Amino acid sequence: MKLKNAVALGVTLSAVVTGAAFADTIRVGVIAPFSGPFALYGTQYEQAIAAYQAKHGTSVGEHEIEFIFRDSGGINPDLSRSLAQELLIRDQVDYLAGFTFTPNALAVAPLITQSETPTVIFNAATSSINRDSEFFLRTSFTLWQVSAPIADWAYDQGIRTVITTVADYGPGIDAENGFTAAFEARGGEVIDAVRMPLSTTDFTPFLQSVRAAEPDAVFVFVPGGPTTFAYTRTYNENGLREAGIEFLGTAETEESNLQALGDAAIGLNTAYHYSAAHDSDMNREFLAAIAEMDDPAAVNWASVGAYDGVHLIYEMIEAAGSDGPAAVEHALGLEWESPRGPLVMDPESRTVIQNVYHRVVQRNEETGLLENFETGIIATVGDLGWDQ
Repeated sequence: MKLKNAVALGVTLSAVVTGAAFADTIRVGVIAPFSGPFALYGTQYEQAIAAYQAKHGTSVGEHEIEFIFRDSGGINPDLSRSLAQELLIRDQVDYLAGFTFTPNALAVAPLITQSETPTVIFNAATSSINRDSEFFLRTSFTLWQVSAPIADWAYDQGIRTVITTVADYGPGIDAENGFTAAFEARGGEVIDAVRMPLSTTDFTPFLQSVRAAEPDAVFVFVPGGPTTFAYTRTYNENGLREAGIEFLGTAETEESNLQALGDAAIGLNTAYHYSAAHDSDMNREFLAAIAEMDDPAAVNWASVGAYDGVHLIYEMIEAAGSDGPAAVEHALGLEWESPRGPLVMDPESRTVIQNVYHRVVQRNEETGLLENFETGIIATVGDLGWDQ
């Protein structure tokens, strides 16, 4: 018989509840935005989970796997904590997953530590998250993991001066630090570091000041969704490209907004761990599975982060069932092939070691659509910010 410690918000409960009633069912609670401006993430997670289960089934060994979805809206750590508490106590989940935003993930750390619940992060990318609980596992990426490689690539292209422009919160600061550390280590100069309020929707003042300073390039990190579209459009509209200021990003040309950017996006450089244009049979199979769904969402990093997250959960369930500590132990060092390429779960940082690709936006001659074409692997790394 399995016992799970009940966890309450703000108080410690001495009571324990039994999961015996669900001995043959493993429940996975997914906390993600299913409403509001970031609802696309929730849709992408749901569709990736459905694609994985369509291929691999809904059971592992003797266990049926059930996913339970809860809506966190946007960045809302208090609500995320409450939802996690509800899932752990009322719904008796054995695993948690999702977590698009860093503050939401950090808010549940005490709960998952006390309840010993393996929690798979599909997106949130600040390096420090996994330090807060040994039960966090991340199948997405960290900002150091992608921002340091684009700095190395830029220096190799002859870029010597850069202004960094990042959203002023944990992931943005991680991106700034990762880029700056790598670029300056090579001999480049970051002549200004601009931190923009997270609520920014008009990037014109920031990019006009960048143009006036005339660096070789501008590096950017802003949260995925509407802000990436706004920043990239503003870069083009304010003449930075015409001034010879190269665009260096990570997910700013992401697939859900890419077609709307139009030809102005062609030639923009990013470094990232996934592109929907990744050339592999597994990725083509993944894309086809999503395309067959009703109202398929754009496939991007969020989709593949969830798909691999489900794979990791299946592996843990097969090895350890609902035994949280044993499940995490099994995950450490696990290797598998993903639609993005080979992955290894780093035993130290509990973030996947993966390829980082240089990508450039181009128009596919066959489909006529814009895509993030991968020109090659520029790094195979884990969380470069783990030791910082």
